[in-house]
Amino acid sequence: MTAVSPPSRRASAFFFRKPKLRLGILLSAPLLWLGLAYLGALAALFITAFWSTDVFTGKVVTDWSFDNFVTLFTDSVYRTITLRTVGIALLVTVIDAVIAFPMAFAMAKLASPKAQRILVIAVMTPLWASYLVKAYAWRTLLSGNGAISWLLSPFGLSGPGYGVAATVITLSYLWLPYMILPIYAGLERLPDSLVDASGDLGARSFRTFRSVILPLAFPAIVAGSIFTFSLSLGDYIAVKIVGGTSQMLGNVVYDNIGAANNLPFAATVAIVPVVIMLVYLAVVRRTGALNNL
Repeated sequence: MTAVSPPSRRASAFFFRKPKLRLGILLSAPLLWLGLAYLGALAALFITAFWSTDVFTGKVVTDWSFDNFVTLFTDSVYRTITLRTVGIALLVTVIDAVIAFPMAFAMAKLASPKAQRILVIAVMTPLWASYLVKAYAWRTLLSGNGAISWLLSPFGLSGPGYGVAATVITLSYLWLPYMILPIYAGLERLPDSLVDASGDLGARSFRTFRSVILPLAFPAIVAGSIFTFSLSLGDYIAVKIVGGTSQMLGNVVYDNIGAANNLPFAATVAIVPVVIMLVYLAVVRRTGALNNL
């Protein structure tokens, strides 16, 4: 008599023959959670943006209108804050890319394997520290009587104090590891033979960098820029700590949720970074950089 396989073994054999079905079942739970928690929250945010708040009772009025969008796009204050937020996010991304590239190149191509592991841990170590601790540390450094002003005082200079410059410095420090690690991973995959071949063909160092290294590392730079740009775009805590009187879009959202008690307008402002990131990702995708990640 032929032995009958137990149901568990038959099910295992069935799923082994159907790898796509197996993958779909494994991903069903996280995809369902993503759809409900993230996409559902975005849908609720978009819907709330068309509502309003009763100025007398403070309750949300579910009458549909474009008043919040009209206020956002016609008020010069909010236009200025939007431009400032985008400008800070772009500047932080550029600064981090300029600082991160030589560091990542040294880690990937100049350091020994043992030193690479140590340097990767060193880059990741700041990520284990509290965000607030690092932000308040920069507040102390950037203050009028802080360490930076003390170092610059012999030259007749002073520190930047609190404001946009302090915000850029703080955010650049906070998000720098998110730029270093993708670039390091991209440069580590870069074959040394290509660099050697460029030198053998007579290319100087700058030509090798411009024609060989930079194009191949560009997707990794784009990957890092997505992190630094998006994180800077939505930040509001660092601006509260070192920004002085400066505001970003995140601060407008926070203030309208709390003190102003105007949730619909906060939702309207919160849509702006989402749209900006969608446009940014669309532009990046057109460059083809994401296809090589």
